This record gives sequence, structure tokens and C-alpha cells, in this order.
Amino acid sequence: MNTPIELAQALWYVAPKQVEIRSESLLQLGPNQARIQSLFGAISRGTESLVFKGAVPESEFERMQSPFMGGQFPFPVKYGYCNVGRVLQGHADLLGKTVFSLSPHQTVFDAPISALSIVPSHIPPSRAVLAANMETALNGVWVGRPAPADRLAIVGGGVIGLLVAYLCRNMPGAEVTLVDTNPDRATICRALGVNFSTPDQAHKDCDVVFHASGHPAGLTTALGLAGEEATVVELSWYGAQPVSVPLGGAFHSRQLRLLSCQVGHIESSHKARWPYARRLQAAINLLNDPCLDVLLAPATPFEQLTTTLPDLFSPQSSVLCQVIQYP
Repeated sequence: MNTPIELAQALWYVAPKQVEIRSESLLQLGPNQARIQSLFGAISRGTESLVFKGAVPESEFERMQSPFMGGQFPFPVKYGYCNVGRVLQGHADLLGKTVFSLSPHQTVFDAPISALSIVPSHIPPSRAVLAANMETALNGVWVGRPAPADRLAIVGGGVIGLLVAYLCRNMPGAEVTLVDTNPDRATICRALGVNFSTPDQAHKDCDVVFHASGHPAGLTTALGLAGEEATVVELSWYGAQPVSVPLGGAFHSRQLRLLSCQVGHIESSHKARWPYARRLQAAINLLNDPCLDVLLAPATPFEQLTTTLPDLFSPQSSVLCQVIQYP
């Protein structure tokens, strides 16, 4: 029998709005595995807030599982998918390397080598926690297929929306505007090199609109900004929350296209050539820009998560990407 050889600490969601840190035993390292010492992680406010509240619908329990999740929905569950760490044990070529993986919040863990993506030395480990978000944004852009000189609106100034705007900003001749109800997002938009507007002042007649606010009202705004025969890409996921969508009025006469987008699927235009590993590595490489640090909140120590998470998930929080620093 395998006997524990190392103890780790992991964050668990144990009941609605209740979290705790539990000790876990690591066994002998298996073949084709690596042992990772976590350096930085990040909380996905959109998805993890639904887990925290117990708002994941039963119909989505299977699809919502993260790759190395512990437990099962609704509770208790060890959930998360943003981890940057250093390889402690495993294949000689990986020892000491900094890697990203879709792993939960845990101080030390074992993962298949095939699930690790190398973080280049020129990308700070703290910024690399944005890899999963960048992958989502990249897939969203593939779905929307914006073109040069298009008028583009991104509704919702969270991490995903801001990264979509960032990816679109250098498209030749494109007019890219981030639309949000929070005027403080204007400062972040300036740092990223994109325009900002509140919903009441945003340009209409857009060619492509991305919705990433996570609120039904944002989807209504997105549909209102779309021009004739335009595309609206829905990047938000609402869990068990019912959503009322205004499909009356001019929705049909304007022939709008409303497209769903989920990072668990690679957009069909790329699927034949892009395995998941290639898309994730591309997302990491896209993080080679210091201006993206504006999305990162000051790091909170892992051991303090049980007290900081309730405030982070509150509607009043303005935090974008909450970085976790491990001891």
C-alpha cells in the first residue's frame, strides 16, 4: 500500500458561502507525473462565485467539473483552475520549470506531465495566472470573428471582457469599446489601450458585440448595441439563474445572431488544427505584455482565503483577478 509522504493544504467549498482549508496527503509520485509547488493562483470570480453560493445547477454538475477537481457538486468540492507553480519532482527536463495547470487551489499537488504548460521565463509567474482567462477570451474572439475596421463593443468590464477588448485592440482600423456601468473601468481601459463607455453613451450599430458581464441586463445592452445582421457572442454563464432575453422588438427583423461560447469547446473554425494544449500554450504566450498587470489585484496569502473570499464574491467587490500567493 502507498503511504503518505507529504502533506498539502487545499481550499474546499464545503457549504453555501462556506470554505475551509483542509490537509491532504500526497502519495508516491506516479509515472508520467510531476509534483508541483504552487507559487501563485487566482480566483475566477465569475465561475467560482457560483460554486461558492451553491448556484451550479444539477444539470451542469458533470460539465462544470474542472480537470482535477476534488469531491463532487454541490458540496464539498475542491474547485479551481488557475495555478502557476514550480516542478519539484518528475521528468528531468521539467525540474525547476515554472508551469501553468488547470489545478485547484492547493499548496503542493501532483499532476500528469501532459497537463502542464511551460510558462516562458520572460512572463512573470504572477501574471501567468491569467492563462485560463486569456484562453477563454481567445476562444471568444474566434467565435465572434471580428474583422479589420469593424466597430466592436465588449459589454462587461470583468477579466474576460477586458481581455477580449485587449485582443481586439490592434486589429487594423477596428473601433474597440469596453462598455460597463462602472466608470472606474475607464482607467483600466486606458492602460490596455481600448475605449471606454457607459451603456447610455455607447455607439450602436456595432458589427460584433461580446457580452461578458454575467448579468442579464448586460445581455440586453449587448443586443441593443448590435447593428443589422450583427453577431452577439454570449460569454457569460449564469448557473441556475433564469435569464430574460428581449427577443421581441427588432431582434428578428434585424436578423441578429446570438452565439454561445464556452471554453470547454474549441471553436469549429480552429478545432481541426488546435488541440487544447496548443490553445492554452498560445494563451500563455499572449500574456507577454506588462500592461496586463493592471488586471491583477494585490496578492492575498493562501492561508487567509477563508476570511477574504466572502468579501471577494460580494456584489460590492470591484476586484478583477484576485491573485493568491502561496507560502
